[in-house]
Amino acid sequence: MRIGVPKETVPGERRVALVPDSIARLGDGVELIVETGAGAAAGFPDSAYEGAGARVAASDAVYAEADVVCKVQNPSHHEIERLRPGSSLVAFLQPLVNADLVQALAEQGVTSFSMDAIPRITRAQPMDALSSQATVSGYKAALLAATSLGKFFPMLTTAAGTIAPARVLVLGAGVAGLQAIATARRLGAVVSGYDVRPVVKEQVESLGASFLELDVEGAEGVGGYAVALAQDEQERQRELLALHIADSDAVIATALIPGKPAPLLVTEDAVRRMRPGSVVVDLAAEMGGNCAVTQPDETIEFEGVTVIGETNLPSTLPLHASQMYSRNLSSFVGLLVRDGELVVDFEDEIVRETCVTHEGRVVKESVAA
Repeated sequence: MRIGVPKETVPGERRVALVPDSIARLGDGVELIVETGAGAAAGFPDSAYEGAGARVAASDAVYAEADVVCKVQNPSHHEIERLRPGSSLVAFLQPLVNADLVQALAEQGVTSFSMDAIPRITRAQPMDALSSQATVSGYKAALLAATSLGKFFPMLTTAAGTIAPARVLVLGAGVAGLQAIATARRLGAVVSGYDVRPVVKEQVESLGASFLELDVEGAEGVGGYAVALAQDEQERQRELLALHIADSDAVIATALIPGKPAPLLVTEDAVRRMRPGSVVVDLAAEMGGNCAVTQPDETIEFEGVTVIGETNLPSTLPLHASQMYSRNLSSFVGLLVRDGELVVDFEDEIVRETCVTHEGRVVKESVAA
């Protein structure tokens, strides 16, 4: 069994799918082929892979020889054409929003698995790449807010007087939101957290933040994700949030619903009502944004407020993001590979939920609908 790790081709992507320390976890009968320079941007030189027992080769050799190709980002159509029919691919495929890509993989005869579809069950926790990368995003979002805000996060008592702490509001208390709360608290800010799921109140408060309770209540759906509110409830939510947004120095928005556009939480009017010099960090920018004025992959100033729309924050901390993703991916591959052979067992819930294409067809018709 040969596992190939090509260099990521998406502009700005610095992560690598597998790091040298994970090679031993792949088990016996597995050979790792790594494209030259694949891990360099993340701090893992070719020599580190060779020292761990991997073979470093040109890109053509990786695609030609690998039985399983492991990536971070979903492949371009050119990369799909390079995959051998009958081979397998593991990556963040986002099948719910990439129907054309899914169809292309099926037509190429590739068995593909999406790391963003790992079910949130106890047995799959070591494979939960969405959570690991969301941890990185939440941490970095708090740092971006702190460095972009024109004031201190903590309260300071100085010879020039006492400086009040910054007020930070985190919208969404999933993995990214909770990490943003924890990091902002460590930096000394006064932090509030909001989520439509009342069940997360205890988690927010356990991190030393206050839980913002509005007269709007949602529910928790499959996998612990929030269920979208009805239209009238969404409008009321935005109106109530606007009052608290105006009183915040920094807003970190993290709310996402799998396979759907991000819910609008911060209206254009709410941004206008923020004090000049305030900051909005929108982690939902890739899916349309929680903030009405967010521009994906851009940092803009709107009515004196800095709005940051970075779509790939894990790539800005590539070493640890790669280590975490590599641990997730190697655990998942360990489930698939038995005695040096790839076994696609649809009786296994993890395999069933993550498999996107197999034997020339889309496994779940709803994926490409």
